[in-house]
Amino acid sequence: MERQCISSGKPTEAVIGYSRAVRVGPHVWIAGTTGPLPPEHPDAPGDAYAQAKHAIGIIEKALGEAGATLDDVVRTRVFLTDIDRDADAVGRAHLEAFGNAMPASAFIGCTSLVGGESVLEIEADAYVDDGCC
Repeated sequence: MERQCISSGKPTEAVIGYSRAVRVGPHVWIAGTTGPLPPEHPDAPGDAYAQAKHAIGIIEKALGEAGATLDDVVRTRVFLTDIDRDADAVGRAHLEAFGNAMPASAFIGCTSLVGGESVLEIEADAYVDDGCC
């Protein structure tokens, strides 16, 4: 099966060797996606809901480039630097985005993330039943 690598265009992809997304056959894997907002954003920094919405937007764009949608997502993993404080807000954003798909999901507490002001990182896996393979 053909392997399709989707780039976000960030220089770190070439430096550490990863793609924003990879599609092989009907399977799509989205790399861990943070949602830091620029300092001038009214919700920056540290607003977990706003960061989740931003990260999910990046995920949605990568899925689209792979021929998938948020409704094709079958699994998510959400890493939170303060799970007690942020799980409800991130859960609300997750429901808004993935409520139709109802993917298997895990919310995981962690001590830190790459990306400075990031309070979360989201991974997503999708299955596209489009008859391509």
